[in-house]
Amino acid sequence: METKLHTFLNSNLLNKYLVGEASYEEAKEVEYYIENFPEAAKAYERLQYNLEIIAKAGAVDVPKNVLSNILKELDEPNETKVIQLVQQKKTPWYSIAASAAAILFAVTSFLLFQKNQNLLDENNVVVEEIFDLRSDIDNNNAKLDELSRELNKLNDPDARKYVINGNDRAKDLKTVAYINPVEKTSMIDVITLPQLPEDQHYEIWAELQDKMVNLGILDESERKLKPIPYMEDALALSIKIGNKGDANNTTDTEVAEISLKDKE
Repeated sequence: METKLHTFLNSNLLNKYLVGEASYEEAKEVEYYIENFPEAAKAYERLQYNLEIIAKAGAVDVPKNVLSNILKELDEPNETKVIQLVQQKKTPWYSIAASAAAILFAVTSFLLFQKNQNLLDENNVVVEEIFDLRSDIDNNNAKLDELSRELNKLNDPDARKYVINGNDRAKDLKTVAYINPVEKTSMIDVITLPQLPEDQHYEIWAELQDKMVNLGILDESERKLKPIPYMEDALALSIKIGNKGDANNTTDTEVAEISLKDKE
């Protein structure tokens, strides 16, 4: 409700109501806020007071000789005269006050409009920043949840760790595989991979009893735990150099291998 009251006070309804330009629905809304909210009543009283000051400031003083002229004319018997109170026609004070009030109202309305626009722009910026912040928080929470799940998998007592080092063809190669035969999950962590020509990449393979199965491509840019297919009866894991676009790598390009039976 405080937000609605703040919006009402920043609107132009009190000014419109004061000068009689508010519609029936707007007048009902203004009267409701004045009756139910002290802040609205005080704001309305302040506007009335300011308008009264403006009206008084534009008032025209009555000439000092008017009263003496009237008394003098009344003392002269049997004569009917038209007493000229003011020699020159002057604009009535209420017209001046009304004009001043209209000018002040226009200026005030414009300033309030500008202020409201600035507040709306600032509110929109704040809302966008809040949404961006919430989005960042959600993304960070999602990353933390994912990291927590990965750590839980690594810390699982059933998980087995296999460090895969490169042979003479790729001495700087190093990856770590985590295999959980109970949960039937496999993950690999790329630590270092020697750079290859643009038309080649590293592939990880699983050796079964009678065949080799391609488990996917390894990329050093993906420096995080990466899930790979779990192979129930895999005897070993090997890393080969493959040509991009060729899924069936039958050449002898093996650069690393590790047996999965050593820890059973």
